[in-house]
Amino acid sequence: MLPATSKLCAAISYRHLRNMTGLRRQAAVAISQELSRLACRSPGPGTWINQVRRRSSLLSSRLEEKPFSEMEMSYIKQGEEALQKSLSILGDQDGWKTETVAGNGDKVLSKVLPDVGKVFRLEVVVDQPLDAVYGELVDNMERMGEWNPNVQEVKILQKIGKDTVITHEKAAAPPGNIVGPRDFVSVRCSKRRGSTCVLAGMATQYGAMPEQDGFVRAENGPTCMILRPLPGSPSQTKLTWLLSIDLKGWLPKSIINQVLSQTQVDFANHLRGRLAGAGAGS
Repeated sequence: MLPATSKLCAAISYRHLRNMTGLRRQAAVAISQELSRLACRSPGPGTWINQVRRRSSLLSSRLEEKPFSEMEMSYIKQGEEALQKSLSILGDQDGWKTETVAGNGDKVLSKVLPDVGKVFRLEVVVDQPLDAVYGELVDNMERMGEWNPNVQEVKILQKIGKDTVITHEKAAAPPGNIVGPRDFVSVRCSKRRGSTCVLAGMATQYGAMPEQDGFVRAENGPTCMILRPLPGSPSQTKLTWLLSIDLKGWLPKSIINQVLSQTQVDFANHLRGRLAGAGAGS
């Protein structure tokens, strides 16, 4: 049995056979059966058999996963690109100018980048643990319109794997309708590594969501939010938000800058209100 299993495993190592899902599944089953036979023959299964069996089970489950299409892979790569570019922008500490500082310490800074334009950076501390903030911004993404009056609707159009989604967002018109209604189609990528979370995104094309009547299709990105526990105070979260938006249309830059920086300050306050309400209701 073992020689036959070896031949089957060798077969799937050839490039032209790797995509034959049935053959790969057959190999995984054969491996599992062989390990069970060896375990029964021995007085007790050795540690190495248990380790390999666990890895074989993991392999079997992975073989059942649906492979990504070429289009899905392109969206995943766009999300990764948005993440890397955003982190690169935030990592460069030079050239940032203060736009506004609120009484509670919330701060908005900005800088102009040759290939992106003007970007804004919000730095705030939220009196809630990271898991609560992450859950509201990621798990409850489609409910953002319930607590942020600057957002009319967020809808997930497609989920790709565990880290990437395509979204359609409708922005609510600001008071006085200075800017007018905008909407966005974005690819979003969320990564969580230890105590740090990064939520990144950028504009993308999605055939099933063409431009909508009554809305100007704006573009965002690269943009991201970084969440970290406040050092020495794990019940508080440091939130940094990089915002980069092309609102399109004929709008004076002074108005755009005022709207975007105020939008970030408002967002922090609305988020605090939402989280405080959720905590009171739990």
